[in-house]
Amino acid sequence: MTTRITRDDLAARIAADIPEGAVVNLGIGAPTLVANFLPAELEIILHTENGLLGMGPAPEAGRIDPDLINAGKQPVTALAGAAYFHHADSFAMMRGGHLDVCVLGAFQVAQNGDLANWSTGAPGAIPAVGGAMDLAIGAKQVFVMTDLLAKDGSSKLVDECTYPLTGVGCVTRVYTDHAVFDVVDGRFVVREAFGANTVAALSSLTGLDLS
Repeated sequence: MTTRITRDDLAARIAADIPEGAVVNLGIGAPTLVANFLPAELEIILHTENGLLGMGPAPEAGRIDPDLINAGKQPVTALAGAAYFHHADSFAMMRGGHLDVCVLGAFQVAQNGDLANWSTGAPGAIPAVGGAMDLAIGAKQVFVMTDLLAKDGSSKLVDECTYPLTGVGCVTRVYTDHAVFDVVDGRFVVREAFGANTVAALSSLTGLDLS
């Protein structure tokens, strides 16, 4: 028997691991949910690659500014003191090692920390790399937020990525709907299992030797 938590619960779990004072980029898609669960009493500065530092949570209904969006074109808010800047400056922040944490989605993560998140290579698939490669090499810690299993039931945690890579050996921690995994010395270590999940059950789901 396995336990899965919701996307919102997973976003809240990730938010709990982000320390005060961190400068953080939340990737396109599900990672943007993390912004809604950051404690208001902590100073955590959110960066978006389209040129905003100081992004706040999603706006309330009826208070959307169509000109204020994140890199995924989703409406966002700006906190007091927020700054806007050129796209090139935004990428300089990413590549220059000025981000403490980035949270990205994934198609696959390998045991050595390799990340594949922009293309499956399938015929007709639209590649969508965005700034993920820059984030993967530039952020001090790379967190991944993803379901443990793909729609076809295969594990997204793999021995070796078969999809085109976004970054090599870059992933620090993987947050999935079943458990949280750390990348340690070329293998996955279960940091926290949700609900009824066990290391043995997770090993069975992934086909990996976990500890």
